[in-house]
Amino acid sequence: MSASEADRAATPSEPGGFLDIDLGAIAGNWRRLRQLHRGAVGGVVKADAYGLGAARVVPALAAAGCRHFFVAQLDEALAIRPLVPKAAIAVFNGLHGADIELFVRHGLLPVLNTLGEMAAWSAAGRWAELRLPALLHVDSGMARLGLDRRELATLADDHSLLDGIELRYVMTHLVSAEVAGDPTHREQAARFAAARAVLPPAPASFANSSGIFLGDGFASDLARPGAALYGINPTPGLDNPMLHVAALRGRVLQVRDIAAGEAVGYNATWRATRPSRIATVGVGYADGWPRALSNRGCAFFDAAPVPLVGRVSMDLSTYDVTDHAGIDAGAWLELIGPNATLDRVAEAAGTNGYEILTSLGTRYERVYR
Repeated sequence: MSASEADRAATPSEPGGFLDIDLGAIAGNWRRLRQLHRGAVGGVVKADAYGLGAARVVPALAAAGCRHFFVAQLDEALAIRPLVPKAAIAVFNGLHGADIELFVRHGLLPVLNTLGEMAAWSAAGRWAELRLPALLHVDSGMARLGLDRRELATLADDHSLLDGIELRYVMTHLVSAEVAGDPTHREQAARFAAARAVLPPAPASFANSSGIFLGDGFASDLARPGAALYGINPTPGLDNPMLHVAALRGRVLQVRDIAAGEAVGYNATWRATRPSRIATVGVGYADGWPRALSNRGCAFFDAAPVPLVGRVSMDLSTYDVTDHAGIDAGAWLELIGPNATLDRVAEAAGTNGYEILTSLGTRYERVYR
């Protein structure tokens, strides 16, 4: 093998897709939400900042003024602590299975979801002769995490269960904030107010992304937006008030001509009704491109739609480019962007923008700006 051949063999192949992430847009979205909410606004950066890279997103939010960050798991909190050494970092999943000493050593805030977690955190505070800070989660209708009615009643009767705990916030989570006019909103607000009335006085944390758009009745001392920061529409059915953050382009690897009646992809789920040109793009479900988009999805080229045809496979997807003479091997199709918005892609896949973002794999070349 010659030296030039060895160099080529050692050079990684070009990626099948480029993921462009606009950190300025994320910061701009946070500022927009801060303008709308009368209390403080944090940033939910769990799941690696919704798949976009917490190591880059957290500093961008901090530079914009964000001082409260939320993650789901302790390891996520430990990963971002060096990036924001003075910020408040809360862990939604609480103390379950976690090393309490790590919470204390790194100044992290557990979200206490059960009386058992409260007891463990209280004991740690008494042992350290400190009042350890935490958030308390009260379930107001989600029926996932948080104190249920029985546990809330127990705590209401005995506030000493909070000995050793500095209650930074009492929080709850809205069930369907994105559905305008849902009566559940008011029911949850009433339950949350009733819960706070029987607890020691503490600041409240209520609204998520869509909750911020429900108005002042859902404002609190601290809002916890996530999806809206990353460009997902918090007001479905209305124009998206947020800036687009992520753009995904897929590389065309090959274009072939097929005759009318020929099939494309696994199981021959699509057949050409005319002589057609089929472009194969190097993005598949191993890259987080949903298999559910098979025969339903749509890319764009020069702002014109290009239908996805056939089954999305592990590494590849195929598009009918018969009406686009300018598309050949090496061209790029817009998979997510100004035309193929996150919400549009999610609708075609029968899911939501959260799942699309958090599923994007590691094989894309990522460009931050």
